[in-house]
Amino acid sequence: MSRIPEPTQTPQGPAYEGRLLDRADEEVVDQGASFDIRTLISRRGVLSLVGLGVGTAALAACAPTTSDTTTSSDSSTSDGSSGTTTTTTPSPSASESTTTTELPAAEIPDETAGPYPGDGSNGPDILEQSGIVRSDIRSSIDGGATAEGVPLTFELTILDMANGDVPFENVAVYAWHCDAQGRYSMYSDGVTEETYLRGVQVADANGVVTFTSIFPACYTGRWPHIHFEVYPDVDSITDSTNAISTSQLALTEETCAEVYALSEYDGSTQNMSQLTLASDNVFGDDGGELQIATMSGDVTSGYTASLVVRVDTTTEPTAGAAPGGGAGGGGDAPEPPTN
Repeated sequence: MSRIPEPTQTPQGPAYEGRLLDRADEEVVDQGASFDIRTLISRRGVLSLVGLGVGTAALAACAPTTSDTTTSSDSSTSDGSSGTTTTTTPSPSASESTTTTELPAAEIPDETAGPYPGDGSNGPDILEQSGIVRSDIRSSIDGGATAEGVPLTFELTILDMANGDVPFENVAVYAWHCDAQGRYSMYSDGVTEETYLRGVQVADANGVVTFTSIFPACYTGRWPHIHFEVYPDVDSITDSTNAISTSQLALTEETCAEVYALSEYDGSTQNMSQLTLASDNVFGDDGGELQIATMSGDVTSGYTASLVVRVDTTTEPTAGAAPGGGAGGGGDAPEPPTN
């Protein structure tokens, strides 16, 4: 048989577990629901009350009703107009807001690496050079020239589609693009000895890689863009055939218009006036729906471009370089301007 708890005499009157009895002339178990509920705060009080058979009523009084909390299951809805999938996660408590994460609607499209990859697939190979793993890509690796232009930080968040879109930690991302005159280092006249605007970063625990660079020009025949290849790890970058994804990031029309108004981007405004995302021979398939960066900033302080990249390792990569530099198969202009 369970022992009936005994009150303790205090100067203020009888008490149990430090709480004065509501009914000083009655036993602890007869103090009523209000006293029982306060007793539930103490683990020892809970055990005592349950043992005496009165805990059930007290627990029922404390239990939340369906009107107090709302339970929701994970749900995903696809928005075809924006090309994103919205995933809703239930909040831990009714007082906390729901967390929403927007994902691209599909895997990042495979695109050409173009005729100026610098990965050994079409001539020079920067990926075998010491110092290629770097975040700031504005200068040549060997201490040569530094590319001038409006500051641009671009960030790629790589997700592992085959494993539920978890961050793709430790993949290596090689990124490259043209300078403010539309020239590619290692290939274009005047900068064949330079290695600027090329670099590799390893994804952190959040799948993120970040590069410090400049805003690229718009040269004849191509919408302003940044190339990138994703490798399983940094040890794989010395062979371009190891890339698990090759694609391109598209810059927004509004931001480009602001940058190209500057004299250092002479010619870019005219080149861009002859293009649309729909007419571009890379982004034209879907208007770059899954490749258009989210942009912020201004021409004075610089811009930030962000893109979420879903990579599916269960699919066979179909992209690569375009040997010979021809625009027909390469997706880049035959030769960027040299002025």
